[in-house]
Amino acid sequence: MAKAHNKTLKVTLVKSPIGTQQPHRACVRGLGLRRLNQTVELPDTPATRGMINRVSYLVKCKG
Repeated sequence: MAKAHNKTLKVTLVKSPIGTQQPHRACVRGLGLRRLNQTVELPDTPATRGMINRVSYLVKCKG
């Protein structure tokens, strides 16, 4: 039986989404980020990576 690798990413909001496009603000909220310097741990999925890539100028990601 194959092992399930639970890979996660730590994402930190480092720049304010105020003044950005509405879809980018929605991505930040979708990632679970509410405050500056807040860090969340998310599963490493294509959907998560897509949201991180869209708002890469607002967040810092550590694998």
